[in-house]
Amino acid sequence: MYQTSVPVFVKTLGNLAGMLDKAAAFAAAKKVDESVLLGYRLAPDMLTLAKQIQIATDHAKGAPARLAGIEAPVFENTEASFTEFKVRIDKILAFLGTLKPAQIDGSEDRDISLKIGGNTLSYKGQPYLLHFALPNFFFHVTTAYAILRHCGVDLGKKDFIGQV
Repeated sequence: MYQTSVPVFVKTLGNLAGMLDKAAAFAAAKKVDESVLLGYRLAPDMLTLAKQIQIATDHAKGAPARLAGIEAPVFENTEASFTEFKVRIDKILAFLGTLKPAQIDGSEDRDISLKIGGNTLSYKGQPYLLHFALPNFFFHVTTAYAILRHCGVDLGKKDFIGQV
């Protein structure tokens, strides 16, 4: 469970941070205010780039914490620049670095409950990780990637996947 969660979140958050570096460089080169990019969305009913990053990072810290049976760090969701989002990612990476395999391994059958919009979702640990947390994390990272690509940031598959 540890190997399927923490290293995956760590690697992909690093890749996301690299994408944000490219986005910041793009914004500076094109003289585009970062808030324009952070406020962009692919469709009118979709969330903004900023919200995609916030939700992805929330999954990256929340899922391992829930599996370990501990509280995750809480953030105010007030980031307004790529630099602030990189700080958020760094804080999450530092938190993930404190987690040990023994805290998460064996959590396959741990009861996980989430309150989402007034509803309570209940899972066992392994289905939660494999069928809820990881898919949601990758959905929001992928959407952030797609928004940046759509806006003209020079990103490719290697930026998303990173070094294998």
